[in-house]
Amino acid sequence: MDPHPIARRRRRLLALPAAAAVMAATPLAAAPWRSAHAHDDGHAHAAGPLGLVGSDVLTVVGPWEMTGLDPSRSGYMFARMEVVQTLLEVDDDGQLRPALATAWHVSADGLQWRFALRGEGRYHDGSAITPASILACLQRAQARPGVLQLADIATMTLLGRELLITLRRPFGPLPYLLTHYSAQILAPASFDARGNVVAIIGSGPFRIKSLSLPQQFEVERHQAAPDTAAGRLVQRARYISVARAETRTLLVQGGQADLAFSLDPPSIRALQDSPRAQLVSAMLPRTTIIKLNAGDPLLADVRVRQAIALCVERQGIARALLRDPGLGATQLFPPSLSRWHDPRLAPLRTDLRQARRLLDQAGWRQGADGRRYRDGQVLALSLTTFVDRPELPLIATALQEEMRQAGITVRVVIGNSSDIPAGHRSGLLQMALAARNYGNLPDPVASLLQDFGPEGGDWGAMGWHNSEVTGLLAQLATRPAQDADGGRIQRARIAAILQEQLPVIPVVWYRQTCAVSRRVQGASIDPFERSYRISRLQWT
Repeated sequence: MDPHPIARRRRRLLALPAAAAVMAATPLAAAPWRSAHAHDDGHAHAAGPLGLVGSDVLTVVGPWEMTGLDPSRSGYMFARMEVVQTLLEVDDDGQLRPALATAWHVSADGLQWRFALRGEGRYHDGSAITPASILACLQRAQARPGVLQLADIATMTLLGRELLITLRRPFGPLPYLLTHYSAQILAPASFDARGNVVAIIGSGPFRIKSLSLPQQFEVERHQAAPDTAAGRLVQRARYISVARAETRTLLVQGGQADLAFSLDPPSIRALQDSPRAQLVSAMLPRTTIIKLNAGDPLLADVRVRQAIALCVERQGIARALLRDPGLGATQLFPPSLSRWHDPRLAPLRTDLRQARRLLDQAGWRQGADGRRYRDGQVLALSLTTFVDRPELPLIATALQEEMRQAGITVRVVIGNSSDIPAGHRSGLLQMALAARNYGNLPDPVASLLQDFGPEGGDWGAMGWHNSEVTGLLAQLATRPAQDADGGRIQRARIAAILQEQLPVIPVVWYRQTCAVSRRVQGASIDPFERSYRISRLQWT
């Protein structure tokens, strides 16, 4: 691949627009973000503009807006700010850990799971965390679209302080479903008479102090933590949604943000030698993929999908755009998913000659104008992406050029992340560029059942079904959670089929980089993106 077109586009795209610079340099006191009056009920209340960062308030900025109070919509943000808890937790290695449940076990036939519930504890409104309140939240989550529907749950009942979940068929990853933010446990007062969430009243280390959807909320420790010999623990924090990576960077540089997530490569370079911040990074179980509609006549032929994969300059994109050559995705599952990453699998490669041959074989002949035609129709495709992850539009532009060299005409459409699941459901989506989090559930089997099951998934296959993959996933789903030794053959076969059939095309793996103000210490990145770990932070 000629690197110059990408380099030229990168310089153009990474230049900070003057308007953005003015916006980013505006102090928070003058910004249009609105705060809410301090209340302990978790409700949103109107209020005046947000002031400058105080010495005792930790400010976290990221690109994600809160689109509602329901756990299925914005529950991940309240989990990340440690307001809510789930039945179980996981450590950095994906091992299950107690939370509101202290122990669990499964029957020999895999159909009955028992969870011993914590004997004490209170929600932020002072009410007791009872087995009945936990059961009510889980029953509500089961009745709504979400991860609990992956398990064929027959009943959920209480036996004293034990939760009994009975399945119609074995489902080994069930405990991991109970770590998901959509299964978070809220106090009864969080719901109105119709079961709608009207307040976020959790039981985590922090409680909601004020809330102003969709852009921000403030939290404070539910029980004040004493100072330690090492320093003062953070007692108050706030999250603010800031769409542009450039703006988040300037807020850090100006001392107006303490943690800034989802930084793009120019921001990372700008902050590398910053006197105000240091960078913390970790590779996550996330892969940037091209989601393809294999049901579209233009993409139904696997040779076309293989040709597109052969056009992708993974290492070039990783090097030129992400400034991290090691992120070029040789297969779907990154090394951070050690049980699924198969080092023996023949790696994805770039080969424009072979891409052109495959397109010729599929009947797409190159015309004098350089475009591909078959029966008078142009091989023209739309690639949809979004700006929540700032690197995606840059990668989409590079992919557009790389496919053009093989004669494929691509139109890049930059919209909202919701456009992709909407396009999946309507059937109108052709191609999409997204970052798929295979650690959304620490056991990837549950996520893969969503993505590559018979119906495909919003962030996975579309118009594609493989009965062997479905059968292999079903086999893995019956294994007990954390069965480290079993399933190796099935996992390797699934990875090989996906590498051959390419219902999604891997582009690059993902490294999360967070800018951390030098005002605080103790920051680390959760590889499963469940928490910002603000309860561990101390003022320097």
